[in-house]
Amino acid sequence: MSNHLYPHFGILLVDDEEPFLRSMSIALERSGGFTHIYRCQDSRKAMDIIASEPIGLVLLDLTMPHITGEQLLQQIVADYPDVGVIILSGLNQLETAMNCIRLGAYDYYVKTTDDDRLIEGIRRAVRMQEMRTENQALRQRFLNDTLEQPEAFADIITQDKSMRSVFQYLESIAPSNQPVLISGESGVGKEQIAHAIHKLSRRSGPVVCVNVAGLDDAVFADTLFGHRRGAFTGADKARAGMIEQAAEGTLFLDEIGDLSPSSQVKLLRLLQEGEYYPLGSDRPKRIRARVVVATHHNLEQKQQSGEFRKDLYYRLRIHQVEIPPLRKRKADLGILLEYFLSEAAQEMGKSKPTIPKELPVLLENYDFPGNIRELRALAYDAMSQHRSHILSMSVFRRILDIETPPPDPNENLCPVHFNDQVSLPTLQEMGDLLIDEAMRRAQGNQSLASRLIGISQPALSKRLKKKGL
Repeated sequence: MSNHLYPHFGILLVDDEEPFLRSMSIALERSGGFTHIYRCQDSRKAMDIIASEPIGLVLLDLTMPHITGEQLLQQIVADYPDVGVIILSGLNQLETAMNCIRLGAYDYYVKTTDDDRLIEGIRRAVRMQEMRTENQALRQRFLNDTLEQPEAFADIITQDKSMRSVFQYLESIAPSNQPVLISGESGVGKEQIAHAIHKLSRRSGPVVCVNVAGLDDAVFADTLFGHRRGAFTGADKARAGMIEQAAEGTLFLDEIGDLSPSSQVKLLRLLQEGEYYPLGSDRPKRIRARVVVATHHNLEQKQQSGEFRKDLYYRLRIHQVEIPPLRKRKADLGILLEYFLSEAAQEMGKSKPTIPKELPVLLENYDFPGNIRELRALAYDAMSQHRSHILSMSVFRRILDIETPPPDPNENLCPVHFNDQVSLPTLQEMGDLLIDEAMRRAQGNQSLASRLIGISQPALSKRLKKKGL
C-alpha cells in the first residue's frame, strides 16, 4: 500500500449512495493512481470536511437529500473559490450541465460515462489545481525571496541568483506528482538537481538513476519494466525493473534526448496511463515513483525536426527547469574552486594551498565548455601537481593556451555596429579600445590581457606605455 498520498491535496467524493462512493474510490485509486481521497455520504457535512481537511477537488453528485448538489456547488464557489468542483450526475441534461458550469463547476459528467473518459477528466482537473497551487507558492517565494527547505540544496555549491530562482521554483513544484524535465549543458549538475527534487518531495523510497543513452528498445524495456521468469531466452528468474525499485521514490532518467523513437512510445504510455507491463506479463503494474528526466539536448528543436515525439515532449515539460552553465555563473567560480581544492587535498593527503590572486581573474575569462565537471577536473589536476605553498598556475594557464580553431567563413558572425552619424574610429583608436577592454576583463593583469587579444606581454606593455599607462 502506498504511503505517499497523491495528489498533495485531497479529493472529496460527495454522494448519498454508499455503493457509488465505494466503487468510485476504487476506480480513482486503481485507474487514476489517486490515493488522497475523502468520502462524504451526507451533503450537510461536506462544508465541514472542506474546512478541516486539505481539499483541493470535489466530485459532487447533484441529486441528494438535505442539501442539493447545486446548492452545495454555490457554497463551495463562494467560500472556497480555489477548490475545484466536478459534477457527477445521473442525468444527461444539457441545460443542467450548462447551469453548473455557469455557477463555477470545472466540468460535468454523467455517471454512466466511460470510466477512462471520467478518469482522464479528473486527471486534467488535478493538473489544473496543481498548477494553481504551484503558481501561488512560487509567487509567494519570489515576493519573500525565501527558501523553505534550504537543507535540500546543501550539496549544491552556489551563490548565484539565477540558481536561487531555480531552487524557489523546485520548492513550488515539490508536492506535484508530475514529471520534471531538467535541461542544461553537460557538467552543470543535473543529477544533483534531481536528488534535490527527491528531498523536497519527502518521498519515502530511493532515488534510482538510469542513463538511457545508447539503450536499445529491448534493453530499455527490460531495464525499466523488469521481466517475469521465462519472458525470453536466459530469463531463468523474475527481475524487478527500475520503476519497481524506485517505488515511493524518484526514477531519474538521464540523457532522455537520446532515447529511440520506439522507447519514446513506451515512456509516453507509462506517463499517460501511469502503468506498465513487465516483459512476459499480461498484468499491469502502477508506477509509484515520480519521474524526473534530464537532457543536454534542446528537446524543442528535436521535436520540431521530428527526432523527438511532440506528445512526449509536452508531457515531460509540465515542469521544466533550465540549469545555467558555469560561464553564466561567474560568482560561483571562487567558492567552487575552494571547495574542489579542499576536496582534492583531503583525498590526496595534502594541505590546501594558497590560491594566487590572479587565478580567479584567469578563470573568469574562460568559457568552461565542460562546466562544473571541467573545473573539478582542473582543480584535481592542479592539486596532484602541487608542491609548494602557493598553488601553481600552470594547469590553469594551459586552458588559455589551447589553440582555437579558425573561424568558419560561412558562419554568420555578429558584426560590430557603428553609428552612421559619427565618423569611423582610426585603427589606432580601435586598437586602444581593444586593449582597454582586455585590461578591464583581466582586472589589470597584463599577462592575462595579452593572452586574451593574442599578442605578447612585452608588446602589450609597449602599447600601454605609449598610452601613458
